[in-house]
Amino acid sequence: MNKLVLIAGGSTLVYAGLALMMGVLPGMFLSRTPPGPGVKPLTAIEDEGRAMYVSNGCSYCHTQQVRPLTQDKVFGRPSAPGDFAYQTPELLGSERTGPDLTNIGARQPNAVWQYIHLYNPRAVVPQSIMPSFSWLFEIVDKAPSGVTPIPVPKAYAPAHGVVIPSHQAQALLAYLMSLKQTPWPENSEAANSHAAVSPAPARAPTSAAMPTGSGYDSKKAQQLFSANCAVCHQETGEGLPGAFPALKGNAVVNDADPAMHIHTVLFGLKGATVDGVKYDSEMPDFGGTLNDADIANIINYERSSWGNHGKQITDKEVATIRAKGK
Repeated sequence: MNKLVLIAGGSTLVYAGLALMMGVLPGMFLSRTPPGPGVKPLTAIEDEGRAMYVSNGCSYCHTQQVRPLTQDKVFGRPSAPGDFAYQTPELLGSERTGPDLTNIGARQPNAVWQYIHLYNPRAVVPQSIMPSFSWLFEIVDKAPSGVTPIPVPKAYAPAHGVVIPSHQAQALLAYLMSLKQTPWPENSEAANSHAAVSPAPARAPTSAAMPTGSGYDSKKAQQLFSANCAVCHQETGEGLPGAFPALKGNAVVNDADPAMHIHTVLFGLKGATVDGVKYDSEMPDFGGTLNDADIANIINYERSSWGNHGKQITDKEVATIRAKGK
């Protein structure tokens, strides 16, 4: 009997010690972690959207944790404790059936794209297996004053009426748009520790480091276009009418002077009119995430695909326009 008590007591102490070391103490330590740079509490509507995110099981398929691994660079910088200062509980997720959403507000800031994707993911990503959240939207004969209908592609649009977001959809969008990482301050402890375990993300090379000539790599260019541009402009280059302009036959893409094309890819664009159609959606800038050679490859791909015949460019031309600034 005494031996059983001793074994039970010893086991209890061991498990209690493990729980203390692996759960309680780390939790106490992390609870004192100050917010990271730029990390703010959610607004009321963002918090409501977070509740929608949880109740609809989004975290079952999407993570919100960027690992210090090469394959995670596309999602943003590695996550740090301070990123989760105002999140209880943290929605880290455990499986990436869909992409990581840690930095989705910066990676895809286009509200029109996000709404269409929620309404029917296949409308913008044909291979997507994400379920449709069309019940978050309303179909009305005419959009109320001050409400812009969502330009759902014809193949996915309702037979009658127009699609507008409900308050729930607006809240969910607000939460998704709040998911933005702030770059670590240079030489900070977090930045230095990341550099020690993972190669630094690609930066725009200086003119001395850039290769001469166009350096066009058609295979890499297609991969870059697919990864960064196809979700809006589509692999066919035909865009989505009323939502995202076509690149096929686009006047800017085929212009002998590539300056506007380069500037748009570097610094983004909003409120453009293309072929008489006004596009309210926002194109993100790629100057902060892609180097000059990659941007030149994307532009040359767009200028030589789908029957386009635009003048090919070099990364030096990209560097020149980058240096001039927005």
